[in-house]
Amino acid sequence: MTNTPGNTSSDLTAKPPVVDLAAWQAAREELLVREKAHTREGDAIAAARRRLPMVQVDGTVEVTGADGPVPFLDLFQGRDELVVYQHMWYDGAPHQGQCEGCATTAWHAKDAVYLNARGVSFAVLTSGPWEEVAPYVEFMGYTQPWYSVRGVEAPIGGGMGHLICFLRDGDRVFLTYSTTGRGNEPVNGSLGLLDMTPYGRGEAWEDRPEGRPVIGAVREGYPAEGGQSCWYWRSDADGTATWGPTSRPVPQWTRPGATPVETLGRNGHRH
Repeated sequence: MTNTPGNTSSDLTAKPPVVDLAAWQAAREELLVREKAHTREGDAIAAARRRLPMVQVDGTVEVTGADGPVPFLDLFQGRDELVVYQHMWYDGAPHQGQCEGCATTAWHAKDAVYLNARGVSFAVLTSGPWEEVAPYVEFMGYTQPWYSVRGVEAPIGGGMGHLICFLRDGDRVFLTYSTTGRGNEPVNGSLGLLDMTPYGRGEAWEDRPEGRPVIGAVREGYPAEGGQSCWYWRSDADGTATWGPTSRPVPQWTRPGATPVETLGRNGHRH
């Protein structure tokens, strides 16, 4: 079965069983018990996260943004808390060659107004040189502030693909939390919605009922059993999921001037 953003099917296999409303409600309420326990455990983990110790970092180190070099402290914008996402960068690559995983995180955090209303600032840091980053930010239409941390050491620079939280006390800056990998998923609301659907994310690692298909199981660059993680984060001009040279990170296709491509143009990368 092939079912990608550009190729849907009206003959899906292994659908959930059909029951009456009362039977569905009973099954739903049974699952709700587990969901509430999951929520309470998440609350307990968040409480433990708030009790983590912190470590002081150099808030005077300079990062480069639209207004040139500025001290990292300025990213707080006068607020006490700051969340940053560290966006990977492929040096010299065109827009379609940049990281699809980082694109999904930055795209889902396009607007920080709710964070700002709560007294938290948000910024994207990247290891790319600013002269390359600036046109990419313009092309994507991002409204959150971006900064290049080329040459800056961890935790402000260094490894990319992380969400990091900082706390400010006057002119002193402290690192309070960091996560990466699937720890970044809370930013991506689309994943949470897909987890609610009967066919899920369509990834091979998911636990599915017997016979339930892996959505998009046949596609360029993957074996027939398919379903590799995040396979739908890149697509071609027809909307078909692929990580081949004709692909772009999915949100790029909504941008003016996003034309079909033949190469990712990657000449090396920085992490």
